[in-house]
Amino acid sequence: MKAALTRYRVMSYIVGTLLVLLFFVAMPLKYAGANDSLVAIIGPVHGFLYVFYLIAAFDVARRAGWPLKQTLLVLIAGTVPVVSFVAERWVHRQIAPKLAAEAA
Repeated sequence: MKAALTRYRVMSYIVGTLLVLLFFVAMPLKYAGANDSLVAIIGPVHGFLYVFYLIAAFDVARRAGWPLKQTLLVLIAGTVPVVSFVAERWVHRQIAPKLAAEAA
């Protein structure tokens, strides 16, 4: 479970950072500055890595035994800027007590 949580946390930070860059840097440059080169780079990279985020999030949800609604909310969190960071903190707080109990 600990390794699955670590994989999820890493992917959450990566996908979240790329999404923030895409929305708050690349998109304004595309529409206000007529320069779409960053969107052309960051967009596909985010999309590619989002697949790995989905796998990592689903793995954590499966191991934690979450219901479908909770799992879907965490999976969707990687598509809204900043929400993946909030979801990561929430997931960590949900699983950390279980990890501590297993270690004791």
